[in-house]
Amino acid sequence: MRTTTKLISFALTAIASISACTQTPTAQTAPASNTGSSYASTTTSGSAESSSANTMSFFVTSTGRGNGADLGGLAGADQHCKTLAAAAGAGDKTWHAYLSTNSAGGAAMVNARDRIGRGPWVNAKGVVIARNVDELHATNNINKQTALTEKGDVINGRGDTPNMHDMLTGSTPDGRSSDATCNNWTSSSSDGAAMLGHHDRTGLDESPPQKSWNSSHPSRGCSQDALRSTGGAGLMYCFAVN
Repeated sequence: MRTTTKLISFALTAIASISACTQTPTAQTAPASNTGSSYASTTTSGSAESSSANTMSFFVTSTGRGNGADLGGLAGADQHCKTLAAAAGAGDKTWHAYLSTNSAGGAAMVNARDRIGRGPWVNAKGVVIARNVDELHATNNINKQTALTEKGDVINGRGDTPNMHDMLTGSTPDGRSSDATCNNWTSSSSDGAAMLGHHDRTGLDESPPQKSWNSSHPSRGCSQDALRSTGGAGLMYCFAVN
């Protein structure tokens, strides 16, 4: 009788151990950012792609428009974000590109920080990037592991071939208009420049600009070749406004 009791007790213990090892976690912790902040995933399971698409409110474009920094202005850039988001199942949101424009030629100046909504924003895996605009421009969670495409893929960074870490922004570190916008995103010439950010927070040295996600350095021109020459592909950040 004692032997039977021991066997039953052992079996119940084994079943409990297996159940504990295979239990689905209820939260996922994002990789640590350069700022040292940690952000939890908003999803409770990584198996539902449609659920991830529904919650996604931030991504890096998986491809550029192919014409250098000529994005068709802000309207063309926003449409590119919308098209990619829709293909990923997130077309029901209003998407804006994180781009600033200046007042050159009498145009209206636009700050990137003012056109992306209030937040919070999460990537394709449900990891929080920032909870609001102020946090986005201070202690955000943007890095190579979290700045994913609309498909949930990692973008090549410094050390990869080809390097594609330069993101078009035209912005200052606090998200306002700079002088480098490639004629407000309508130029693909070898002249001019666009302010770029590093999505992987890595550059030639350890200085703050090299680690900036939105304001690292200007491009060598506005053409596709000019963007490639410093480690770019005409990619940009997209944010859901609503």
